[in-house]
Amino acid sequence: MDEARARELLKAQRDRIERALSRLRHEDDAEEADEYDPANLAADLAQDEFDEGLAGDLREQLAAVERAEQRLAAGTFGRSIESGQPIPDERLEAIPTAELTVEEERARER
Repeated sequence: MDEARARELLKAQRDRIERALSRLRHEDDAEEADEYDPANLAADLAQDEFDEGLAGDLREQLAAVERAEQRLAAGTFGRSIESGQPIPDERLEAIPTAELTVEEERARER
């Protein structure tokens, strides 16, 4: 994959993740606060926990983008961090932050 295409894909990933992170702020639902209503408190707590989990996932994705950008700068983008084998362009188009070949990913999941 050429460097310009890789930069384009990584920028799109970064932009998507940063937009999603910026939207993860607890918004007031305009309901009157009732600190004694367990359902209201539970709903807020559940939403906060969901948002925190999603934010964690998004931060991990952003870290993967940063690692991919470092590999691009170092000239190792598109190569497995484990074996150095080339990662096919088709895989990088689908997952620009891919660090392993499909075979290596499968072996790691087992």
